[in-house]
Amino acid sequence: MNDKNPRVLVSDALSHTAVQIFKDNGCDVDFEPTLGKDKNALLAVIDQYDGLAIRSATKATEKLIAAATNLKVIGRAGIGVDNVDIKAASRRGIIVMNTPFGNSITTAEHAIAMMMAVARQIPTADASTQQGKWEKSKFMGVELTGKTLGLIGCGNIGTIVANRAQGMKMRVIASDPFLSLERAQKMGVEKVELDELYSRADFITLHTPLTDKTRNLIGAEAFAQMKDGVRIINCARGGLIVEADLADALKSGKVAGAAIDVFEVEPATDSVLFGLPNVVCTPHLGAATSEAQENVALQVAEQMSAYLTRGAVSNALNMPSITAEEAPRLTPFVKLADTLGSFVGQATEEAIDKVEILYDGHVAQMNIQALTSAAIAGLLRRQMADINMVSAPVIAHERGIQIIESKREKSGVFEGYIRIAVETAQGTRSVAGTVFSDGKPRFIQIKGINMEAEAAPHMIYTTNKDVPGIIGKLGTMFGERGVNIAHFYLGRDEPGGNAIALLAIDAPVEEEFLDQVRAQPMIHRATALDFSV
Repeated sequence: MNDKNPRVLVSDALSHTAVQIFKDNGCDVDFEPTLGKDKNALLAVIDQYDGLAIRSATKATEKLIAAATNLKVIGRAGIGVDNVDIKAASRRGIIVMNTPFGNSITTAEHAIAMMMAVARQIPTADASTQQGKWEKSKFMGVELTGKTLGLIGCGNIGTIVANRAQGMKMRVIASDPFLSLERAQKMGVEKVELDELYSRADFITLHTPLTDKTRNLIGAEAFAQMKDGVRIINCARGGLIVEADLADALKSGKVAGAAIDVFEVEPATDSVLFGLPNVVCTPHLGAATSEAQENVALQVAEQMSAYLTRGAVSNALNMPSITAEEAPRLTPFVKLADTLGSFVGQATEEAIDKVEILYDGHVAQMNIQALTSAAIAGLLRRQMADINMVSAPVIAHERGIQIIESKREKSGVFEGYIRIAVETAQGTRSVAGTVFSDGKPRFIQIKGINMEAEAAPHMIYTTNKDVPGIIGKLGTMFGERGVNIAHFYLGRDEPGGNAIALLAIDAPVEEEFLDQVRAQPMIHRATALDFSV
């Protein structure tokens, strides 16, 4: 992606093997494992790097991201990205990656261990016994066999927990909007709504990310719906449970026990949960095994270097994934989508309300998320020069632009094409294009008029009535201006009807000259198009 080797800063503790992966894949890497704890020192050097590899100590704040003028990717060795301002990164066009699979088994095993610990009161029984007491009758536990486990979230980690729980003969129910009935059936899990999960589960374990929708998910109202004597396990994210409400539920006996690995504020040096009976607390140990720490370090190094050197995107939180294998095939169509979006964006003066993108033929089988991101980037580039595939969807959403995607089987002479239509208060404007064997974008339809035109760095787009003399008049005017016309493309809807022209020219022209073109009686409009970016 660069003429020189991309430069990566590792500001937290990653293994030397991970650092070597960066080097082996063509990246220059600076290993500064304590720099993440010195925000001022990190701020002073961050503009020198294309990539930033971190764990949890480095805080990629809005201020740091603003100073990272060359940064292209932030890689988090782990799942949680609470220490990265994803919105700020997206607006700056910086990809944020995590490693969701490297510590899945470790975190799931910790959740199972915590569930067993709270079921049998192991920590307090251990402390009592080591103090020389023998309080056997005090620590009466419950069996897991035959109990109902409720999973809130059934992704990678939740799936592993379900499998382990079934091995202990537990019944497993799950609430997850992204869990299909078919997958639930294959897993042997019953999919239920959250209210039903609360009312049926003997144990509840959380495996969902912390978002605006899930923050404070379990509070006083949720506890009121649960069984008396329910036990709660949270090894996911702090903030999912209202800790003060959980403390009240524990004191009242509504909740018989809780196992908590994550807290609203970390490090958790003080908590309303500390000191309560049958509460097991650990200091965010979900991913704390040597195997997991090594796995996520190696994974983030592979992902970041693959993006910086080959354009492959995986496990990005703000960008569609693009595999290394599909990148070469997808690249010409990414360029096409960008060019079509740029055409419409440059030809549209009014505010855009809606964008409809049609993928036809074999293009419909491609990674259309990436293509849509490219199209929106092209569309908005006239207004924001530094926009890219990462920042474009965010900015479009902020501006209230509705984006609609659709797919269609091959419908014409082309094996596949993309059509973009934008809707404004003044009407609809559309353009379609495809890629030929040479890999270059071609316009095949503008305003519903068929034509074939290869995109060039500098072009003039005109609309006019289909009358004799247009070609001669434009040729003469550009010739007198000393501007060479490399190619002249024409299209019309019917003889004597509406016509369009695309002129590929060797150099851009001034607006004053375009005003002269627009002043010609037969010309309706003339727009300069720049595809040199």
